[in-house]
Amino acid sequence: MVESYEVVPVAHVVGGRVEPTDDYWGGSRSIIRIDGSRFTTDAVKGLDAFSHLEVVFRFHLTDPADLNLGARRPRDNPDWPEVGTFGHRNMRRLNWLGVSRCRLLQVDGLDLHVEDLDAVDGTPVLDIKPWFAVMGPRGQVREPDWPAVMLADYYATPADR
Repeated sequence: MVESYEVVPVAHVVGGRVEPTDDYWGGSRSIIRIDGSRFTTDAVKGLDAFSHLEVVFRFHLTDPADLNLGARRPRDNPDWPEVGTFGHRNMRRLNWLGVSRCRLLQVDGLDLHVEDLDAVDGTPVLDIKPWFAVMGPRGQVREPDWPAVMLADYYATPADR
């Protein structure tokens, strides 16, 4: 049951970080520049009423040789359990898709000024959705301890190093 789809970016990330790293994404500001050859400002009408966006993007800098579909330890830390590919959120995925929730600071034409987007300059953006709180997790959230430990500095600012 192998299917394939062609997905065309709707935007690209401009500015902000140029190199992906594991931590210190806090305060990182960039622009999601929507493709003006296919969209008009009607596409973002009303978006400024939202504080946060959910952004689907492609990990375009991922080395295809770094793909591992089996179980591995998060960040290769021997203290953490082996977790299968769908138990991770990193770029080592078959379709190299990432999802990020970021703060929307300003809508300027087709430029969306954002903060805390963990995608780098040049990243192809495949979809942009406003964050609806009602669409967040329902019921009690359950997770092991290692993600909180691993991501303690994820949204820290570079000055916090």
